Amino acid sequence: MKQLTIHLLMHVPYEGPGCIETWVQTQGHNLSYTKLYENQNLPALSNFDWLIVMGGPMSVYEEEQYNWLATEKAFIKDAIGVGKTVLGICLGSQLIADVLGASVYPNHQKEIGWFDIHKTDSGKVNSLLKDIDNDFKVFHWHGDTYDLPSGSTHLFYSNVCRHQAFLYGQRVVGLQFHFEVTAETLQGMVANGVEELTPGATVQSAETILAEKNYFQSNNANMYNILDALALLSVD
Repeated sequence: MKQLTIHLLMHVPYEGPGCIETWVQTQGHNLSYTKLYENQNLPALSNFDWLIVMGGPMSVYEEEQYNWLATEKAFIKDAIGVGKTVLGICLGSQLIADVLGASVYPNHQKEIGWFDIHKTDSGKVNSLLKDIDNDFKVFHWHGDTYDLPSGSTHLFYSNVCRHQAFLYGQRVVGLQFHFEVTAETLQGMVANGVEELTPGATVQSAETILAEKNYFQSNNANMYNILDALALLSVD
C-alpha cells in the first residue's frame, strides 16, 4: 500500500480525528494538521495526498464571524480541482457541498445523539460502502443540512435529515455524521456543546449520549472500511 500524506483541517480543538488517527498510524501513513482556530497557514497542495475536513459548531455561511472560512473554502475547492482525495465530516461535508455549488442551510430540526441512518438505493450498490450495513445507528451532531452537489451520488439518509452522505466523483466524500467518534472525542463534544442538549425527539441528553459506548466499535469499523476503500484508489 502506498504511504499517504494526509492533511487534516480542524475548526475547534475538541473535534479532532478520533479513530482516523488510529487508522493512519496502523497503516503507516503520515498525518499533518492545520488548526484554523489558531489561524495557522494552509499547506501547499503538493504537500499532501488526502485532505480531511473535520466538524465544528460554526456554519459555512458565517464568514463574517470566522474570517478563515473563505480561505478554507477556496483551499478545499482547489484540492478537489486537482484530484485530491477529500473527506468531509459534519461541517466538513457541508463545506464540500458549498464549494461544489450546493446550498447549505438550517435543517428543520437539529439531530444530536445516536440515531439510525439508512443506505439509499445508490448507496446499497456503491463499492465504497460494500462492507457497511444498510441500516445502523451512528452519532450525529448537526443543525444544518445541504442540497446534493450536482453530479454527486446520494449514499445515506435519516428520518430527520435527507442528505446524510454523498460521493462526488470517486474520491470526494461528505458525511454529515460521525463515524470517527471515540469515547475521548465524544466527551469533548458534549462538554463544549452541552448548551445545545435540550432533550427532545431528535436531541438526546448528555447522559444518554455518553452511555451508548457499545456503538463505538461498529462505527469506527465503518470509518476504517471507507478509509480502506479510498486508499485502494490511491495506489496509482
